[in-house]
Amino acid sequence: MNITRIDPGPRLCEASVFGDRMYLSGMIPEDTSLDITGQVTQALAEIDSLLAKGGSDKTKILSAVIWLSDIADFAAMNKVWDAWVVPGQTPARATVQARLNDPNMKVEIMVVAAI
Repeated sequence: MNITRIDPGPRLCEASVFGDRMYLSGMIPEDTSLDITGQVTQALAEIDSLLAKGGSDKTKILSAVIWLSDIADFAAMNKVWDAWVVPGQTPARATVQARLNDPNMKVEIMVVAAI
């Protein structure tokens, strides 16, 4: 079986496809000056774009891991997440607080999806 790498770079690729699965790297917002709502919205838009490049979409997400720099943002993040996911097609998910690599970054989201 072949591995397809989407948007590969010197350190990582944005996503890898193997068989009928797609593995996305942690998606982050481009504009870290935004509040949690804006940052989550941007990260989810990146996920939508990458899933489309791999022949998938958010209804096929199997699992998601969300890292928040401040767990106090959990409710605000969930409000954006809940508006984005398709009812009845929600994935298994974990959300944790973590120190992210940019102190202005509030969220990073990684997903695995079926194709």
